[in-house]
Amino acid sequence: MQQEPAQDLDRDPDQELRRERAYHDACRAALARMVEGAVEHVVTGEDVSASGADAEVLGYRLRSRAKEMRELPEGPLFFGKLRFGSGEHAGQSYRIGRLRISAEPTAPPLVVDWRAPVSRAFYQAGPDAPQGVAVRRRFGWAPGSRGDSADLTGWEDERPAAGESGSGTLLAREIERPRVGPMRDIAATIQPDQDDLVRADLGASVCVQGAPGTGKTAVGLHRAAYLLYTHPQRIRRSGLLILGPNRTFLSYISEVLPALGETGVRQTTLHEEIARHPATGTDSARAAALKHDPRAAEVLRRALYAHVSTEAVRPLSLSDGTYTWRLSTAEMTRIVTAVRHEEPPYAVGRERVRGRAMRAVQLLAERRAGPQPAAWTRRLERSRAMSACLDTLWPKVRPEEVLAGLLTDAEVLARAAEGVLDPAEQRALIWTRPPRSHKSARWSSADLVLLDEIAGLVEHPEGYGHIVVDEAQDLSPMECRAIARRAAFGSLTVLGDLAQATTPWSARSWRTVLRHLGKPDATVVPLTTGFRVPAAVVDLTNRLLARLDADVPPARSHRADGELTLRPTADVPAATVDAVREALAREGSVGVLAADAQVAEVRAALTAAGIEPAEPDQLGARVAVVPASLVKGLEYDHVVAVEPAAVADGEERGLHRLYVVLTRAVTRLDVVHARPLPF
Repeated sequence: MQQEPAQDLDRDPDQELRRERAYHDACRAALARMVEGAVEHVVTGEDVSASGADAEVLGYRLRSRAKEMRELPEGPLFFGKLRFGSGEHAGQSYRIGRLRISAEPTAPPLVVDWRAPVSRAFYQAGPDAPQGVAVRRRFGWAPGSRGDSADLTGWEDERPAAGESGSGTLLAREIERPRVGPMRDIAATIQPDQDDLVRADLGASVCVQGAPGTGKTAVGLHRAAYLLYTHPQRIRRSGLLILGPNRTFLSYISEVLPALGETGVRQTTLHEEIARHPATGTDSARAAALKHDPRAAEVLRRALYAHVSTEAVRPLSLSDGTYTWRLSTAEMTRIVTAVRHEEPPYAVGRERVRGRAMRAVQLLAERRAGPQPAAWTRRLERSRAMSACLDTLWPKVRPEEVLAGLLTDAEVLARAAEGVLDPAEQRALIWTRPPRSHKSARWSSADLVLLDEIAGLVEHPEGYGHIVVDEAQDLSPMECRAIARRAAFGSLTVLGDLAQATTPWSARSWRTVLRHLGKPDATVVPLTTGFRVPAAVVDLTNRLLARLDADVPPARSHRADGELTLRPTADVPAATVDAVREALAREGSVGVLAADAQVAEVRAALTAAGIEPAEPDQLGARVAVVPASLVKGLEYDHVVAVEPAAVADGEERGLHRLYVVLTRAVTRLDVVHARPLPF
């Protein structure tokens, strides 16, 4: 933090650039001392005289902090600057960066974290609400800079208090910079509507309906970083989870949170989060749709609680060695019936029956011989007679046993599905080649969702304080329920675009998704202004949007640049090679996107032409061939979309998949086609 006279901001440009570079050098030296200090604190902390548990906790925290400091990615230490002319911070100047830097722990910061309250003015100040900001400065850094001060190339100043507005060339250049490699953070370019979402309260669940290129994924990740900064103890205690659609996508976004100074956040897919077994089985399209249908939840609930029975109730007899205590059939039936009506988790219900039966025995003993010691109670409570009684009335079950029983036995399924699924739907679910037992079953990915549902009925899973769910438009109702169980006492950031919904069970409304996620009152916020996809591409995809069954507003682009080229041809492989060669003559990444069935042909054509394309998960490659089914969430500077009609015909919601393919381009889009275009 510094006080700077107004005239200092209008000095000779070369002198000002040298001054900012020198300041950056000072920040670099201070950061080095912070890293060294974190390591020294580990050594000091190990010598602290305390209890073993206290020393272990302190040592873990210090080592974690030192590790985080050492693993900070290299890069510029600040990207902006504020000078306040009025208000609480009048006369003060602040550099804004990705983390706080100070010469000493108690000294004023040299760089203020972008998440700090004072930093909000950097994103929100404008002519209508200057928030006391006299000057907002944006710094220009050489692309790919690792934080060398010489890479600071310039700056632009804007004076909100004087009525100046406009994004400036540096902001536009940073937004439009070619994409090569993993996703970058947007801390330097967050827009006001994005900032509102990023800084939403921890207790608020938010759904972002984001058109392509509006930065919804970046908003979700920056909100995660903001919550970790604002509520460090609560979030680290309860946990924060990032859920993406696939591993390729997670690799693409993996560097964003570390770049913002946050490491150790769990980033995974829903199926990896819930998987109890490898998904080695397959389902018919009909069976998969039924397993993802919300009606499956009621069928599973009935199947599980069908194991609870009062038909075989016998009197309970517990002997303590000197006397036998008995509970009648009527008393045991009453206990089981009462617990069953309370609908606790299945495992809790079993223990509740045990506890109430034992309490009834205790009352008998107290009336006969007075209060009994705790050891007496524990011995009878865990006796073989008690366990045998429970195994009859409320037996232990494994989710695999329950589901295998449903899918192999038509009579069991018929009883559980009566009035819920019709006979034809039940037949579609029955395994045609049942395994010998649940232990040898080959579970499908949809089965894993059902197993998680049953496991959640048996015992509630451990939850998270906050979950960020990306590409949520593709979640089935049963997948939503799996997330809801893990967010029962936390909040959600739900990200997606209904126009990009490609699964057969995709919802047509966010309200439906939010209801299944257990957050029906979450706020739905649309982002319609794109900062990634050029206007020429957006105009094209808006024409396709009109044909989709998605109630979303048309997108608009912040960018006037960009190119769109339609390449009709009789030889698609040859035209694809030509388009890729032309793209390679320019800067940036090239994504060749094709229907899954055409990927091998496209890859072979490029290889034969001397172009070695990378796999989708090889981030940073100049050219990658990507199946349409895996491209969601990714972006490339130049996209070559191969035969759109084949993408549209490839699946039930093929037009939605095509919409995804066409909106992956950051700067240029080539559409190679022999068949008529679907838009």
